[in-house]
Amino acid sequence: MKLPRFDRYDDLYRDFAWDIPDDFNMGRAVSDDWAKIEPDRICLEHFDPGGQHPSMTYGELSARSASLANGLVSLGIRRGDRVALLLPQSFATVISHVAIYKMGAIALPLALLFGVEALEYRLKTAGASAVITNAFGMARISEIRDRLPDLNTVISIDGGEALAFDELVASHPPVFEVVDTGPDDPALMIFTSGTTGAPKGALHGHRVLAGHIPGMQFAHEGFPQAGDKVWTPSDWAWAGGLLNALLPSLLLGVPVVSSPAQKFDAGTAYRIMAEMQVRNAFIPPTALRLLKAAGDPYLAHKLNLRTIGSAGESLGRETYVWARDTLGITVNEFYGQTECNFVISSSRAAGVSKAGAIGRPSPGHRVAVVDDRGNELPVGETGQIGVKAPDPVMFLGYWNDPEATERKFANGWLLTGDLAHQDAEGFITFEGRDDDVITSSGYRIGPAEIEDCLSGHPAVQLAAAVGKPDPVRTEIVKAYVVLVPGVSAGAELAAEIRDWVKMRLSMHEYPREVEFVDSLPLTTTGKVIRRLLRERAAAEAA
Repeated sequence: MKLPRFDRYDDLYRDFAWDIPDDFNMGRAVSDDWAKIEPDRICLEHFDPGGQHPSMTYGELSARSASLANGLVSLGIRRGDRVALLLPQSFATVISHVAIYKMGAIALPLALLFGVEALEYRLKTAGASAVITNAFGMARISEIRDRLPDLNTVISIDGGEALAFDELVASHPPVFEVVDTGPDDPALMIFTSGTTGAPKGALHGHRVLAGHIPGMQFAHEGFPQAGDKVWTPSDWAWAGGLLNALLPSLLLGVPVVSSPAQKFDAGTAYRIMAEMQVRNAFIPPTALRLLKAAGDPYLAHKLNLRTIGSAGESLGRETYVWARDTLGITVNEFYGQTECNFVISSSRAAGVSKAGAIGRPSPGHRVAVVDDRGNELPVGETGQIGVKAPDPVMFLGYWNDPEATERKFANGWLLTGDLAHQDAEGFITFEGRDDDVITSSGYRIGPAEIEDCLSGHPAVQLAAAVGKPDPVRTEIVKAYVVLVPGVSAGAELAAEIRDWVKMRLSMHEYPREVEFVDSLPLTTTGKVIRRLLRERAAAEAA
């Protein structure tokens, strides 16, 4: 599963071959395997704003997860049952994941930011029989519990009318016989972001973790190296935080820093990276833009970063250049979906890095730009990003939705619905979701390039571009803009922003309307929900 040392992409990609054991279990791989050889090795550290930063060893993780697995079995939870995790980044979250995988159940990570309707939909759709949460989550679960007939057990890590997590762990032996699981046995269900429609439960096998290792090592340039330590502000309930940071790092023996649940704050993020001596960060583009807007970090913080990976939205040229010039780090952008993650990547060390591009196919994954029928398209032509099946990171299917699963494939390719084009060097440039493409005066316009250009304006903190219905042009480009603190909105600034895009992109791509807003609608993963903005623009046009 591990990449050899590399400096040439073509050789690495050509020579790579998968070697996933037939008896692979995610829980054992990230805890017991290390505990047998280095039980005192640190696997987790937690950032405490008060300065007391606790840590956990692989030996402790192995023992506590075994105790919890025994406790869950005693409560009647069996192999194949769905156990929801409604928790922040914490040691308890990791212990819970590992225990669930060891016993052959299916982990269902959920974000604490979800409202009661979102939680009810996911818990009911998945048929979750148990939830492990905290007092905050308990309050929300209590509102909907009578509408969740499958939910039999609620466990809390910090009180409330539920079983106590610590007592459950303490009352059961720290030894558990890990169930026999193969790469294709179900382990994890993550609901899609819901940026374009109702969220669907993407079911993954244990192989999904093994499938992420080459991409992780590629994007983080020879990861792991001595002193490496990982942190991400991304919620571990998202495929990005869980599979692009937490679990691969634990498998490779690299300590992971957790931090309290919070709305992203640039100052706190800089403090965490400096104080915890973070060497490897996974930071989504939206968060990087907020770091950029916060100003020069070296005025107050001394960072020790070696690598930054980014995914979830298009990074864009402006943010790429800022990180390189200000942080001294070339951000390695990568790409994937909940259904099939980390399949395209950049890696400066391997010579795969280009501003504005998301990279080239990660080692072990066959990726191409294809049409709707799964036919590969020529260089430069826009189509969908397709991933050739089978692939270790590819989902087993949508939970209880075989028709939707079948629609996801064509001619042996998984169709992502994300538009892109590939250049002669093999670099793939993201253009936007197929649903997000703007049709104006006969042109098909992807929002990513416009948003990247907008973010380069000194007054713009965040921006989103959508199509607004227009009787003459079919649609016009409309931009929703969040300004940096201290900047006042007005007609003059709106005109300046329109001209900024017009002069830097083209006469047909600039936003004919600019609306200043306090915030943008985001998923819990930090992606802009353009669907809501399109609906808003359509209502305005009507």
